[in-house]
Amino acid sequence: MKRYAIPGTVLLVGALLLLMLSLIQLTRTAAVSVPLISINALLVLSALAACSLTVSALRAGVFVAALSVSALCLAWLPLHGLTLCALALLAVVSVQRLARAPVPAGAVAALLGLWLLWFWQILVTGFAVPQVILPAPLDILAALVDSAALLAGDVLQTVIKSVLVGYLLGSGLGIGVALLIDRLPFLQRGLLPVANLTSTVPLVGVAPIAVMWFGFDWPSKAAVVVLVTFFPALVSTLAGLKASGKLEQELMYCYAATPRQRLLALRLPAAMPFIFSALKVNATLSLITAIVAEFFGSPTAGLGFRISTESARMHMPVVWSAIVVASVAGSLFYSLLARLDRRVNFWHPTLRGNALEK
Repeated sequence: MKRYAIPGTVLLVGALLLLMLSLIQLTRTAAVSVPLISINALLVLSALAACSLTVSALRAGVFVAALSVSALCLAWLPLHGLTLCALALLAVVSVQRLARAPVPAGAVAALLGLWLLWFWQILVTGFAVPQVILPAPLDILAALVDSAALLAGDVLQTVIKSVLVGYLLGSGLGIGVALLIDRLPFLQRGLLPVANLTSTVPLVGVAPIAVMWFGFDWPSKAAVVVLVTFFPALVSTLAGLKASGKLEQELMYCYAATPRQRLLALRLPAAMPFIFSALKVNATLSLITAIVAEFFGSPTAGLGFRISTESARMHMPVVWSAIVVASVAGSLFYSLLARLDRRVNFWHPTLRGNALEK
């Protein structure tokens, strides 16, 4: 039996009917002005007209703008179940319509994120959820603006000093030791089992010891990041050095290439996709490690210190703003590595396949 997708026009008509029913009920139970009802009806009808037109970037933008303004107007109304259902249908239609338009994928993701934040704001405000349990997005944004100076210092302490230094040292040591193990076979039997132990060391147990060794400032957190990021870089590099094809190795042998030439011309380029996979994993792992390490001793700055201190004071909007800053920093770091990966490993079949699809 074939399944047919429900067109966006049908969903939009359903949203319009639910919206009209909810507004009729609100006029009987609450003081809702007639112009507000008329504005919402006109906005949804204009979105319905845009939905029936052919797909284009301009019409998709008009469609999304009409739905967004309608959602903003609905925010002034009291919380109602039918209104929420209508908003849910409007969200589905707008994301679906924008995904079919010739716009970047980031625009669709941004619209979906805005709808999720909008429902978060409506539900938290409508049900009067305490800030200790879950603050509203606008409260988090206000705390982010008010604490911008403190959070800037926290980013400098955690991301620039602890994460960046520990990431470069840990990943660099992992790649360098992997090259030594590949070049010297006795290290593979002696050093590799010892290096494997670094993956089993618990972070909760290492962080207090690092504080005792390196002090309460950022070097202790960077040391923990080095320990955590060392093993993924080591294992991925070793796997990548063995990924070159047998035919290519025989060709280099026929050319009488030295081990160094084989490494630079064949084996290391073949290992680059594996190395970048480890670098991308370490990008998020290092940030999480540095934040957790700051829970066990830190100066008066750092994202982990801010989260721990403000949660003890029940200032949850500040805690959530620190989490948002950490998430944005980690996402930017990961996206930078992903872009660099596409430039370096453009020859890889997976990246070439993605490029052809685009």
